[in-house]
Amino acid sequence: MKSFIYISLFILGGFSTTYASSDGRKDTIPEIADSLEILPYQMFKSRFIIYADLGFRTAPFSISDNYGMGVEKLKYRNNFKVVLGIGFSYRWLSLRVGFSLPGNTLSAAKYTNTEYFDIGLKFNIKQAYCSIDLRNYLGYGIKDAYKWNDSLDLQTPNQLMHSVRSVNISANVWFFKDKKFNMRAALGKKGHFTGESKTWYFKGILNFFGTGNDHGSLVPQNLTDSISDRQNANTVGALEVGFVPGYVYANRINNWQFSIFAGLGGVIQSKYYTRGDKSKSHLGIAPRFDFRLIGGYSKPGFFVLLTGTMDYYSLQIEQLSYHQFYYDVKLVSGFRIQTKRSKKEEGFL
Repeated sequence: MKSFIYISLFILGGFSTTYASSDGRKDTIPEIADSLEILPYQMFKSRFIIYADLGFRTAPFSISDNYGMGVEKLKYRNNFKVVLGIGFSYRWLSLRVGFSLPGNTLSAAKYTNTEYFDIGLKFNIKQAYCSIDLRNYLGYGIKDAYKWNDSLDLQTPNQLMHSVRSVNISANVWFFKDKKFNMRAALGKKGHFTGESKTWYFKGILNFFGTGNDHGSLVPQNLTDSISDRQNANTVGALEVGFVPGYVYANRINNWQFSIFAGLGGVIQSKYYTRGDKSKSHLGIAPRFDFRLIGGYSKPGFFVLLTGTMDYYSLQIEQLSYHQFYYDVKLVSGFRIQTKRSKKEEGFL
């Protein structure tokens, strides 16, 4: 798992980038056409868009099994940090660079110091919106470990696991039934809606996710059965493929815009655990859902948005179960600056 992570980091690079291509119309069509009643949105692809975002990401997970001392569930919590992002967009090119601000939100003595690595690639192909993401978080604490670890107390209640990491590499594609729905308008940077827009969608999923300890077992030694490879596993993870049907509703009233995505489906998994050179894999199915919320204030010259997404991953192998959530909350603010070309296309010249 460790070598797989390093290869992924080398390929994908060390910064966050988003790229948006054409939404199916020729670039020679004036932007003013987007504001006609035929389409419920307006795009600003010829304006220079600059923005900043401030928020946090967190990825708690839990592992359950029949451990010793009557323990059945271990809750792993990362120490999340505030993340600042700066980006711009002009016509087909979009770029965002994000980095963590100094300091931890939670006490490092209780939740260790989590290291973050996140990058993403996003683009449109006609009615499809594509997203590719890599998330790699290193450093977790097991919550309330003082209940079974005598060396801990209420002042330091969590057992720190500095070398435990979680990894997620995901590729998702949303297909929208209504050709008039525009994902970039829903995201709110390169455009916004001029009225109501709603449609069914189909989300295709290809994911790899899992957790592992770079220097030993995922579970503290005093809880494990020395014979069981499953309870002494170094890594747990799955590769999955599936789909999620869902529904999206978007609207903009008096310059206040919001978009809500909600879907429920399932995946087929190839799931595994390893202990040293030994590994065991299984095939199975698991539920998946899709949820995101975007809302705020948008005018042609500027926008202020609050965005939130939540991803859920799970697997079960015999008595071992693994559940993980990824939360992402951001406040995004930016300007859409007119250029000579945008003034001409919007009818100001």
